[in-house]
Amino acid sequence: MATSAAAAPPGARPRVTYLVKRLEQAVRSYLDEATMEIGLTTPQYAALSSLDLKPGLSSAELARLSFISAQAMNQMVSAMERKNLIRREAAPHHRRQLRIFLTEHGRECLRQCEERADELERKMFAGLSPAERKAVARLLRKCSDSLTQDRAAAGPRRPAEARS
Repeated sequence: MATSAAAAPPGARPRVTYLVKRLEQAVRSYLDEATMEIGLTTPQYAALSSLDLKPGLSSAELARLSFISAQAMNQMVSAMERKNLIRREAAPHHRRQLRIFLTEHGRECLRQCEERADELERKMFAGLSPAERKAVARLLRKCSDSLTQDRAAAGPRRPAEARS
């Protein structure tokens, strides 16, 4: 079994997966503070971003894009609706299915979040050239795509106790 970065011998480099997690935690911490200034959470910011790209998503679709459970998304959608960030409308051909759209207030909050995310990326990439930034984005996308394709090919995973 592989050793963790904490158990690595002195002078050894940490695993790339450790560095990715460390970066993710730093980004999340920064975004949590930045979105709190606007009265939002980082998951709400992610949901607003998804709705900006794909208006009219259902709650279940939004949950998948936001990496949270459908139950958690239902609570989040209700909270965002109370804050006037989103509005829900019945789908034209399926009246029981509700589609979610940004309100003007939601767009303004998203714009403010994007400004803060831009500042985060300026700080994060300050020591990189434009070519290096593009390379980082391309390589991260490639790594993510590889894992996504691998998981899709493997099919659904069963809990450990059921695999014996």
